[in-house]
Amino acid sequence: MRKTIEVTSLRNHIYRQRVELDGFEDLFVDVPEAFGGEDSAPDPHDYFDLSLGACKAITAMMYARRKAWPLERVSVRVHRDDSEERRGTYRLEVEMTFHGIGDPGQRARLEEISDRCPIHRLMTVSTVEITTRTVVEA
Repeated sequence: MRKTIEVTSLRNHIYRQRVELDGFEDLFVDVPEAFGGEDSAPDPHDYFDLSLGACKAITAMMYARRKAWPLERVSVRVHRDDSEERRGTYRLEVEMTFHGIGDPGQRARLEEISDRCPIHRLMTVSTVEITTRTVVEA
């Protein structure tokens, strides 16, 4: 499946970007003030991290629904340690709470299943190929 996301710099802002994504409300991205931005929206790292948390929660919910387990909701916290990012190590610690699941075996299975979510796998075992090209305005 191919999907196009458009990112456009906003006039009268330093680094703020508007993201258009197939029929959804516009999303915005900015840079923290410490890096010269206005800190008016999540930064690119935030979106990277939150995609992992959201994918893990959705995957666990889908699995529990299929198994007819009493999962009411999932709470996820993603803690970032980017202190060694420039040396090639970016650490994310994920804490998950499975509300409505009292059985330790079911909780362990949901955690295991969440590690198989598409974004977790994309971040840890996939080869991502990126091609960048400049397009000249018509």
